[in-house]
Order: sequence, then C-alpha cells, then structure tokens
Amino acid sequence: MPVKLGELLLKENMISPQQLQEALAHQKTHGGKLGKAFVSLGYVRDEEITSLLSRQYGVPSINLDHFEVDPAIIKLIPPETCRKYQILPLSRSGATLTIAMADPTNVFAMDDIKFMTGYNVEPVVASETSLEEAIEKYYGSTRSLQLKQDTGGSMLGAAPSLKDVMKDSPGLTVDDMASVGLSEVDLDSIADEEADVETVKTEEDEIDLNQLARSSEAAPVVKLTNVLLVDSLKRGASDIHIEPYEKEFRVRFRIDGILYNVMALPLKLKDPLTSRIKIMAKLDISEKRLPQDGRIKIRLKIEDRSRDMDFRVSCLPTLWGEKIVLRLLDKSKLMLDMTKLGFEQSSLEKFQRAIAKPYGIVLVTGPTGSGKTNTLYSALSSLNKPDTNIMTAEDPVEFNLMGINQVQIRDNIGLNFAAALRSFLRQDPNTILVGEIRDFETAEIAIKAALTGHLVLSTLHTNDAPSTVSRMVNMGIEPFLVGTAVNLIQAQRLIRRVCSGCKEEVRDVPAKTLVDIGVPPEDVGGIKLFKGRGCGTCNGTGYKGRVGLYEVMEITEGLRDLILMGATSPEIRRKAVEEGMLTLRMSGIEKLKQGITTVEEVLRETVA
Repeated sequence: MPVKLGELLLKENMISPQQLQEALAHQKTHGGKLGKAFVSLGYVRDEEITSLLSRQYGVPSINLDHFEVDPAIIKLIPPETCRKYQILPLSRSGATLTIAMADPTNVFAMDDIKFMTGYNVEPVVASETSLEEAIEKYYGSTRSLQLKQDTGGSMLGAAPSLKDVMKDSPGLTVDDMASVGLSEVDLDSIADEEADVETVKTEEDEIDLNQLARSSEAAPVVKLTNVLLVDSLKRGASDIHIEPYEKEFRVRFRIDGILYNVMALPLKLKDPLTSRIKIMAKLDISEKRLPQDGRIKIRLKIEDRSRDMDFRVSCLPTLWGEKIVLRLLDKSKLMLDMTKLGFEQSSLEKFQRAIAKPYGIVLVTGPTGSGKTNTLYSALSSLNKPDTNIMTAEDPVEFNLMGINQVQIRDNIGLNFAAALRSFLRQDPNTILVGEIRDFETAEIAIKAALTGHLVLSTLHTNDAPSTVSRMVNMGIEPFLVGTAVNLIQAQRLIRRVCSGCKEEVRDVPAKTLVDIGVPPEDVGGIKLFKGRGCGTCNGTGYKGRVGLYEVMEITEGLRDLILMGATSPEIRRKAVEEGMLTLRMSGIEKLKQGITTVEEVLRETVA
C-alpha cells in the first residue's frame, strides 16, 4: 500500500508502537499480511481495519457475510487470480465490475482484471478474513485433502490404494473404479502439500475470441498502439519490432538502419496488443500458429497536417508468442529523383544509360532494407511517360504510382512472379518490373522477355554485382543467355549520414587506418573526416538520414566474353574495376571524402 497499514493504525491511535513491533514479529514468524497479524493478536478487529481503509481511500466497505454472489459473476475471474490478489468479484452493472479487495490501492490487480475481463473495475473494501472465507466458499478449498464420497468425506489416508483395490478385486475394470471413489478424488485439493505447481499456458490452449477482441479494444491498448505508430513516424523509424520473450515484452524501432530499444511493456499486454494490431491489419486473431501478412492504412494528424500512412504487417509465431514487425511505407520519404540518391556521377550515367535501352535486363541487388525498391521506383518514374506501358509484379506493392500498372503477387492462389510475368507478355508492355527473381522459372521468362524487345527491371539477393552472374548461372540459366540479356547489374547499401546539426571535424584518425580501408596513400592527406557530436535533432546518435553506396557493373563486351567463358566472380570483378567500376567500398570512400559519413559506417556495410 502507498501508506503502510501499521502507520495508519498508529496515526489513528488504534495500536501502540509496541503492538506494531509485536505484530511485525508475528507476521515474520507466521507469514501472511500485517492486518491478519493484528487480528490474530487481538489488537484490532477486522471490521475496524476495513472501516479505516474505507475512510482513508474513500472506497465503500462491505461485509461479505451478508452478501451472496451470482455464480455467473464468479466465473468471470479464475480462482488463482482471486487467491493471488485476495479479491472477489461481486456484481456487474453494464461495463463496470465491482470487486471486493483487502487492498484498494492495488492498481496492478485492478489492471489485470480489467484486461482479463474487458470491464471497468470498481473496488470496495472487505476484511482479509472474510475474503479468504468467501474465496474458499465460492472457489473451493486449496487445503482440504478429502475424497468427495457419498459417505461424508473420509480423509485421503483412509481411501483404498489402487494396489489394494486390484488385489481385492482382480476382475476390476477402469469403469468399475468409480464405485470405490477413485475417480472422485479432487486432484486440485492436493497441490500445496508437496510443492507449488503452476500450469504454464501454451499456445495450444483454447482461444476465447470474444475476450481477445474485447481486450484489444480496451482504451489503454488502443492508446498504446496509436502512440507506437505516431512515435515511430516522428522518430523517422523504418520498422517497428514488437517482440515477446519469456520474461520480457519489448518494442524496438529501426532508425537509419539500426535497431534501438524504445519500450519495455508488461507481459500482460502481449495478447491485447497483438490482437489490436492484427485486427487493424484485418488478420485472423484466432490463428496463432501460422505466419500472417497484412496491411494497415491510417490517417494521422501531426502538427495540424493530415498524412496517409501505410504499415506493412508481418506476424510470426515464436517460442513465447507472436513477433510482429511493422514496416512503415511513408510516401513522403520516397525519393524519385535519382540525382539525390547518392550515385557517383559515373555510376549514375551508366545506370541511366542502361534503363534508356529499349530491351534487356537491369538487376538491382542487395539485402533487405538496402533501398532497392526506392532505386527501381526512381527508374520507373523517369521512364513513366504517356507513350510507355509499364507493368509491375510486386510482393507486396509498397507504393502506388500513378500511370503504372501494379500487380500484387498472391502465392496462395497461384499468382506468383512467373505467372504474372507470363501474363504481362500478353499485355503489350514496354517496361516490366519483377519484384524479385526467386527461381529458375521466373528467371527464364525474364530472360525471354528481355530478348524479345522488353526492358525488364528486377532484384536479386546477392552480396555484390559480380556474384550476381554466378547466382543466375546456379539457378540454371545458360551463361550465354546471361551475357546476352543483361544490360547492367547494380549492388547497393545504405549507410548513415553524419548529422548536420552537430557535425564536427575529427583530427585523431591515424593515416594507416585510412590506407587500410582502401584510401590511396596520396589522397590521405587531403581527406577531412567528420562525426556527429550528438544533439536533439539526431537523438544523440550523431547520425541523421541515410545515403546510398552503389556498385554499378555495366555489361561491356569484355565482361560478356568472360561470362561466356564461365569466369569466376573475382575474375569478373577484376575486369569490371579495370573498366572503371566503383566497388561498394570505393563508393564509401567517396562519401568519406565528401564528409557525408564516417569510417565506422563504411566498414559496417562494405568489404575491401
């Protein structure tokens, strides 16, 4: 309690300081609550403590001896919860549930019951003794080890053992056991003698959909969900991770490519919060065993300005519950001007030259979150003219682009990339975007489309541009088809920019460090390095925003010959560098020379 019971009784002159010490000693020896110790020692009566708490906290008191509770109300709260918090449900009026409790200041108990039942909670004070008796009366004893026999309840020790029964009645069957009372043993009543055993809830337990839906609509859960969505937008996060563990329920934001812990939530919020997000994303809240994907579209009002926001939602069953990741799809952050993405001038010219060709394949590679979608949308935007028919197959469609025909892939009904691409070829397209080349079938159709007069843009998951050739050959595409159909392969990464608000020069970086990462020795003296000190604008990180690193490999005649001969990735890389390709590390060094990023960021995302 915020104010201890002993202090309250002393203040009211209901006990002496010596009696308080004796009660504390009694409590230490015998356990239980302090109020019970005072009553046991005869210093105060139960009714006096109840009356005192009622006056102190402005909560009505009740004598449970004169009150009969409806069995339907009793079923609202499980017995273990009542025993844990020393409470008893009394009555329900509309959306309000009245409960009797010995400690009316126990907000944890009231919150638990609110989330459990979906009702608002109104407390009244009752004495500890009367609560214990009422809980025993309505929920049954946890101590009495008795057989529920017709004879009136002989003790467990007097019951015949299974061995004795079988010896006396060799022909006894399982069905006959009921006649000697063995099937009537109250197993719940023999819990406390040996050990406290708690049943751990598993995901296979029966799901109460009504309770899940009610708890997800509770005001605190709705407010928490809204706070998460708005706060992620204000902080410039790209993803929200909601992760349940055995003893922790945490929320992390990915800001500028790095995950940060932002919130540790009570475990009791796990089911209500998960259900709330799944309902918003129009997912099945009863399905907790399979992954699900959905989308949330909301309109936010921030600083008197309304913004439409999309969140891509992914639910994944984990050991301790469903992990949810929400990807923010903020159209205002979509950069469609290729000159502002971070391309070096020579790399940009190669890329623009490749997408200006009437046919062939342009591949963009890199891990998830490396900006591939942004690059491809920028390319489509520059190609989007009234005389051009552009078709895209995406999983999922992240942004809606005016004038471009976008198709959402649905594997569950057979609409995969290969099927969509096959249909596109009957739609008279000029330019085709395939979200990802995942298998031989999709790659084969993309190659055929490129060789029959279509420009094909797509992505692959590889580490760099030269290894993409080997990846396609490993898929089953003949090297001569790769060399003939592919115009350009581009690998990319995103690294963090130094915050312009707290940017300062760093002078103590050894020259050897710069040489080791690939800076030519003759250029070391002319490089000025910067870092962010940390300010309010960048939340103390020293970084704000991101910029791309680009490795653009144009398929020249020299490279085409190597591909036809089945050259390895290192051989293709050496030849491409000889012909002027900037590797990802070289692109990072260019960003260092411009004072855009730090050595740590370049090392984090690139290899020499």
